[in-house]
Formats: sequence, structure tokens, C-alpha cells
Amino acid sequence: MPQYPVAWLVTTGRNRAIDGLRRERTLEDKTRLLRNDRLTVTMDEIDLDDSTVADERLKLIFTCCHPALATEAQVALTLRALGGLSTREIARGFLVPEETMKRRLSRAKAKIKAAGIPFAVPADRLLPDRLSAVLAVVYLIFNEGYTDRGDLASEAIRLGRLLAELMTDEPEIYGLLALMLLHDSRREARVVAGELVPLAYQDRSRYDRAKIDAGRSALGRALALRPTAGPYVIQAAIASLQADENIDWDEVTVLYEHLERLTGSPVVALNRAVAIAEAGSAGRALELVESLDLGDYRYFHSTRAELLRRLGRDDEARQAFERALRLAVTDSERRFLARRLSELWPSDGS
Repeated sequence: MPQYPVAWLVTTGRNRAIDGLRRERTLEDKTRLLRNDRLTVTMDEIDLDDSTVADERLKLIFTCCHPALATEAQVALTLRALGGLSTREIARGFLVPEETMKRRLSRAKAKIKAAGIPFAVPADRLLPDRLSAVLAVVYLIFNEGYTDRGDLASEAIRLGRLLAELMTDEPEIYGLLALMLLHDSRREARVVAGELVPLAYQDRSRYDRAKIDAGRSALGRALALRPTAGPYVIQAAIASLQADENIDWDEVTVLYEHLERLTGSPVVALNRAVAIAEAGSAGRALELVESLDLGDYRYFHSTRAELLRRLGRDDEARQAFERALRLAVTDSERRFLARRLSELWPSDGS
């Protein structure tokens, strides 16, 4: 409780009002630029093959994220048309089979055609209504580039910075920007000479300190705008802790618990299990992992394999590593999993 509650409320209200006026002015300036050469084509006129790379991508992302479509459809269609991702890559991001994603995209395009949804940049007052889907698009682009496509990750960060300039009082934008910067700061330490290096063994001198500082600055801005953190802000806070020399895994676990309550995501629960294991309870972590239904999600099987290995259940660990290896999508992941698997075989080959 502040010492002078009334004065605090007045000051806070005034500052929020000033921020709102600044945002309106900034938004008006930016959207005036976005409206130049306003698009009037329909979705049928867009070539949706893998080679499509659109100019003024942020404008087009807002255009595609029409609220008449379900959020999943908005995100998938935008990634397909503008994000440079294949249907298979998008399906992997949504944890569904490729054929399922093809059907979703077809239904979304059919709905656009039947409903006559205009392919046009929305008015500035409508941009916040599309923000959730836009953030999801940007984050999925980043995730696809996180392992071995630095160009995609850099593009996602660029879009995040543009969003922060466009909508200056949206904490989740700053949360997402912070999250991407903090994760990307570890790029040079995460894969070295083509070999994947787990977080515990990474050389922190290879971290990009400028990106860490920029990420933490964006996180601070997000928390200043709204102390009650949203999903991207919580994930950024976790990434900030993971950039420390000595990671407080108990605090990371608490943050994942909060994030899981907020999202209900089994992937978040899987990450919480990893934090529990790092905090010293591999058995409890495995119990949580075994309760999850994540099908062919490759990190589910590699996490389960690692926990089984730590618990000395080598036969089960080998089977889990073999499945994870079959599902791996990058060479660095395959090499890491193959090495882990070879370490579990007896030296005499029996």
C-alpha cells in the first residue's frame, strides 16, 4: 500500500492517460504509413507456395489476422502465406499432423471466400483486436528459426521491435520481444561446431550480453506497464533467470506453475518438469512427464529419455532416445541424441 493512496491513484491515472495519448499519436503516425498503397487484393490472389516472401510483412500479418477466423486459423494462414513456413513446419508448431493442418488452411481460405472477408489493412482502432494472433505468428516464426535458422529468428525480433514502436503500451509485446532477445542471446552457446549444448553445459561467455540487456530492459518495460504478467512476460522472466550464471530453478519452477495455470498447456507442464528435475527431483519430474499426452512431440520423448537416464533406467531410456531421434528435425539435435544413445550402450557392445 502506498503511503498516500489518493495521490498515488491520481498520479498513476495521469501517467496512464499520458501514455494513452502518446500511443494514439504514435499509432496514428504508424498506421498512416501502413495504409500507404492500401491492399485491395483477395486471398485467392496470393500465391501460397513455399517461396512466397512478402514485403512490408508486419502490415500483411495484421491484414491476415482477421477476427472472423478462429485464432488458430489466423495464425496458420498467416504463417503459410507470409511467414515463409511450409505446411509441415506450421503443423509441427501446432503439434498436429500435416494433413490436419492442410485441412485447417483449406477451411480458412474457404471461409474467407464465402464470407467475402476483405484483404485490407485494418483501421488503427482495430489493431488491438488482432494483436493476440499477430504475437502468436511472430513467436512461431521465431521458434521455427530458434534451432538452426537464424534468419527467421532475426526477422521475428525485427517484427517484435516494430510492434513495440507501433503499440507502445501493450505489455505482452514487450514480453514477447524480451523473450525472443533473451533466447537468441544464447544462440552462439547453444550450438557449437554443429553440436547441441544443453543449458547446464553452455559457455556463458558466448552469450550476447547486449541482447540480454535489451531483453531485460523490455521485460522491465512490460512489468512497469502491467504488474500482473501475461504469458509472454512470464516466459521472458523465466528466460531472464536462465541467463544467470547460477539459475534459481526453484523460482523457475514457480514461474512455470503460474504459466501452466494461465495457459493450461501440456508443453508448459513439460517445461515445468524439466525445471523440477534441475532443482533436484528427477523422480517427481518423470511422474509429471508420464502424465502428459504429447504424442509425437519430439521434446516430450527426449525429456522423458533424459529423466529415465538420470534415474538409471537405461533400457527404457534407450527406447525413448531412439524415438526422439526418429522425430528430430535438425542435424544438431540428431547428433546430440545419437551421442546420448551411444552413452547408454555397454562398452563391450552387448
